[in-house]
Amino acid sequence: MKIVFMGTPDFAVPCLKVLVENGHEIPAVFTQPDRPKGRGYKMIPPPVKKCAEEYSIPVFQPLSLRKGEDAEKSMTALREISPELIIVVAYGQILPKEVLELPKYGCMNIHASLLPAYRGAAPIQRCILDGKTRTGVTSMMMEEGLDTGDMLIKKELEIGKNETASELHDRLSEMGAEVLLETVKAVENGSLSPVKQDDSLSTYAKMITKDMSALDFSKPAEEIHNIIRGITGFTILDGKRLKVYRSRVMGESVNESGTVEDPDNFTVVCGDGKCVEFTEVQYEGGKRMSTENFLRGRKLVKGQKLG
Repeated sequence: MKIVFMGTPDFAVPCLKVLVENGHEIPAVFTQPDRPKGRGYKMIPPPVKKCAEEYSIPVFQPLSLRKGEDAEKSMTALREISPELIIVVAYGQILPKEVLELPKYGCMNIHASLLPAYRGAAPIQRCILDGKTRTGVTSMMMEEGLDTGDMLIKKELEIGKNETASELHDRLSEMGAEVLLETVKAVENGSLSPVKQDDSLSTYAKMITKDMSALDFSKPAEEIHNIIRGITGFTILDGKRLKVYRSRVMGESVNESGTVEDPDNFTVVCGDGKCVEFTEVQYEGGKRMSTENFLRGRKLVKGQKLG
């Protein structure tokens, strides 16, 4: 099948690979423009662009598909290609109606949630922040609304109680490729059965903001734990910023929230009397490391206050 692929980050790469490796014709890949990154502001190509170039697939990087010269050139190219199907995976741009209506079989999207839950930009982080125990991937038809199209195929998985958003991202990325391949096969053999989303059950996964990472130890331990594994938390230790990448909920205490309960394991009291143990941290100016290694060079005191 002739398929145009639109995607940008690491999450989309397995989907592009599975299409190529299963013999589909990919005449073009659309991705976001290269962006400056790092201290030297070197222009870095998106992961999907790198992948496309490995397969010698032509790459288009329009600033917009909706307006301006880039949009006109992109639309001309798409009409010339005349794809049977457009696959969109975390592309980062809204497709105009004329693109949605161009392919014979329409435009399909791979979304990292069990729709209609967690429509929007940050479904992986949000489901962890909300303490969900299950999530998955949904393929859907695209329409002009945000993640509102008919659902095609779903697969779900269990979220580990200490699993981070990064770990879940990688598992859902591979699952997304499986769902995509199954969806395209169903298109080819005419066995798709689209199901309308129940808007009354929908939730919206808003973008993550930096301030959300600040750890407020007056809150319950599970909420603190979910912030750490969902978006990486931070607090203040001895006047310096301490990032917390991993944690687990451990034991209870009658001591004040925000104080060190066990200095040998970096366990901190939370607002519900339960404790969170930090297991991977990064002190301001230092490297990311296990708490075991961190405590080799730093002595904590029981009752020491954070924040």
